[in-house]
Amino acid sequence: MSSSAQERKTDTIPEWKREEVAELTEFVGSYDAVGIVDLTGIPSRQLQDMRRDLHGQAELRMSRNTLIERALAEVNEGAEDLGQFVSGHVGLIGTDDNPFGLFKQLEASKTSAPIGAGEVAPNDIVIPEGDTGVDPGPFVGDLQQVGADARIDGGSIKVMSDSHVLDAGETVSSDLANVLGELGIEPKEVGLDLRAVFADGVLFEPDELAIDVDEYRADVQSAAAAARNLSVNAAYPTARTAGTLLGKAAGDAKAVGLFAAIEDEELLPDLVSRADAQLRSLAAAIDDDEALPEELRGVEAPAAEPAAGAEAEAEEEDESSDDEDTEAEPDDADDDDDDGDGAEGLGEMFG
Repeated sequence: MSSSAQERKTDTIPEWKREEVAELTEFVGSYDAVGIVDLTGIPSRQLQDMRRDLHGQAELRMSRNTLIERALAEVNEGAEDLGQFVSGHVGLIGTDDNPFGLFKQLEASKTSAPIGAGEVAPNDIVIPEGDTGVDPGPFVGDLQQVGADARIDGGSIKVMSDSHVLDAGETVSSDLANVLGELGIEPKEVGLDLRAVFADGVLFEPDELAIDVDEYRADVQSAAAAARNLSVNAAYPTARTAGTLLGKAAGDAKAVGLFAAIEDEELLPDLVSRADAQLRSLAAAIDDDEALPEELRGVEAPAAEPAAGAEAEAEEEDESSDDEDTEAEPDDADDDDDDGDGAEGLGEMFG
């Protein structure tokens, strides 16, 4: 088409269309996220209710598809990619929320609705087991005609078992539509179906937005915890792990100091406490008071953890007693040396 022909075609565009495109372009550019929603099958009254419910969180804008496409093309910056989803009965939706929040909000706002004859079943239709509340009459035949396991029982019509009457994707007959309407079964879900949304230069489709937020949050928390553990175990300091690493290092240093009995000012209380518990356990295990220094006669063994430690040592001694006598004698000699050193230490401890 020549440029002159294009200009003549442009000149013929009515003013109201130009104004409409300008308003749509402004609408698209005024929100952080803009999407295309499917309005097919939504009654006008319910649509108005949905628009009212969205007030303050999102805005719905409807227009001719050709004008919507033109506005998206004029905005550019990637928003024109939404044009491929403009077909049928659609509208624009804009929000400053993120695409995931918008999708979740639209899904939560959907409501059940009756299905009419000639419509396609969105999912399998099942008439549930139970009392229909309908008095005996020709309706039992209607139920049986559509495939329901129904009969008259106890003065009313009952469905004796869950009855699968139509598969998803099949067309609803007038007989089935009447039966479902009589029973108050609404197998159709009505709401704004988000076809696509454009935000931050990225085009999102529904399958990318349909996430379980709680599960996603749990996965992120789990990953963060695993990363933190890895950082701590690898001794890799970060702003979040430095405190833990310092605490762990201090604990390890203290454990080494206690094991090596290093006479440090901060370790002395623990060392003295441990030595006192060990001496009390040893003294309590000796029946002959004459073999003990006077300061240790009648000393009771410490309870709780020190006692458990003494029992563990006693078990080890019992196991070692099964060895040959020739091996036990050097051990006894070593114990005598240790006892002598311990007695001197006790003398200093008890004055």
